[in-house]
Amino acid sequence: MDKEAPQQQSENVEAASKGGSLLRSSSIVSVMTLLSRVLGLVRDVMVAQYFGARADAFFVAFKIPNFFRRLFAEGAFSVAFVPVLSEYKTQRSLVEVKLLIARVSGVLGLALLAITALALLGADYLPWVFAPGFRDDPQKFALTAELLRITFPYLAFISLTAFASSVLNAYGRFAVPAFTPVLLNLCLIFSVVVMTDWFVEPLFALAWGVFMAGAVQLLFQLPFVARLGLLVRPQYQPKDEGVRRIGKLMIPALFGVSVSQINLLLDTLLASFLESGSVSWLYYSDRLNNLPLGIFAIAIGVVILPALSNKHAAQQGEGFARTLDWAIRMVFLLALPAALALVTLATPLMATIFYHGEITAYDVGKMTLSLQAYGSGLLAFMMIKVLAPGYYARQDTRTPVKIGIQAMVVNMLLNLALVFPLQHVGLALATSLSAYFNAFMLYRGLRQQGVYTAQPGWLSFALKALVANAALFTLMFWLMGDVQQWLEWSTLQRSSWMALIVAAGVLVYFVILIAAGLRPRHLKGQLF
Repeated sequence: MDKEAPQQQSENVEAASKGGSLLRSSSIVSVMTLLSRVLGLVRDVMVAQYFGARADAFFVAFKIPNFFRRLFAEGAFSVAFVPVLSEYKTQRSLVEVKLLIARVSGVLGLALLAITALALLGADYLPWVFAPGFRDDPQKFALTAELLRITFPYLAFISLTAFASSVLNAYGRFAVPAFTPVLLNLCLIFSVVVMTDWFVEPLFALAWGVFMAGAVQLLFQLPFVARLGLLVRPQYQPKDEGVRRIGKLMIPALFGVSVSQINLLLDTLLASFLESGSVSWLYYSDRLNNLPLGIFAIAIGVVILPALSNKHAAQQGEGFARTLDWAIRMVFLLALPAALALVTLATPLMATIFYHGEITAYDVGKMTLSLQAYGSGLLAFMMIKVLAPGYYARQDTRTPVKIGIQAMVVNMLLNLALVFPLQHVGLALATSLSAYFNAFMLYRGLRQQGVYTAQPGWLSFALKALVANAALFTLMFWLMGDVQQWLEWSTLQRSSWMALIVAAGVLVYFVILIAAGLRPRHLKGQLF
């Protein structure tokens, strides 16, 4: 064994955590994610303007590999791999870390090739599973299958990208993985602006844009992994101790980490039976709802998973609880104003962002209702992203599975109960309600296991946040005015007034928090 390996590994860890704090690292990820999400909105606006609500076939063809990506790559794989990698990084030599990375990448790569090959062979049948309502429109059904053959290889590219991201995150390099999704949006924007004229059916341009984006994201991250000295040749050794441990952790995590994605997929399936355009209405409103979710909650979750994993490996129980408490407070501080904004300003937001080109006032009205339903569950969606790492960091994937299955059952029952009276809005509302059930059960489990205990000062903190949110709601409601005028204004008028509301809202919210005594130093936390 290399005698210098432990020293080199120690230097890597020190460099990764130098000057780091939870707030600083989360802020870096949030800024990068904000850039990605803003470009994502630009992308969606361009797609909406060009295709309107007739892009259902592409959204389903993109949603299928995206679903598997979130389920396997960013979901089950990441939450299983990062804790094991953190343990190796903390307790073993650099040589053993490299062997783990080589063997995991080999097994993962071969599995992805097999899954992709099977999906390509079965592309004509997958739409029956994910959008059975399309069978009433043979042309749309066939188009979905053709697009899927182009988009599905994205799963292999992006899963390997998630693998590289997990390595970088475990070593405290959060900025590069957070920036990488920007490339997806740039590729899709390029496909809309440049490539649509290349095809008789313009939706094929979007499909090839997805394929291109997967390859570009993977190639972008490899040099940064190489700088850590961890870009190694893959080895296929499925019986390796670390590989088998990760595999065992992944099996239950497949259900536990991606319940919200499964719920959204069920929404798409049922929406395919509803009024034409329902899939697109849900997609656009979900995308807007995911803006604060990605900027804040996912960023916090990405940062705390390796931090919690390190504290668990070092048997720092009190530090583990403090890190979880910090994450919950940050979500509470950021989710409430974001949810208020989505529900209160739903029509102005949808009109400002999407009321162009092929999108009609009727579409805006439908998207507004589903956005309000999704926005009402934003607090729960964000809580799930920070509570689940409390289990995964301790390599406990079974408990979230049980909770996830229960939440899925709740969601399915609510879907059936609400879809008939409320149509696509009922599907969005059912997803939000089941998310609250999921978040509550995760929270209760952490308390019962003694892993999480609320830290002092919660009552004062909550009161300050509630007062600030009350002032924010009053301001937004006053500035919004008559929602009908937003549909009559020009794009410039809508954009200008929305910018004013957002700027005024952010200013008032944080000024009141500061006046109430909340300071940035109160929000810091130790990363490693």
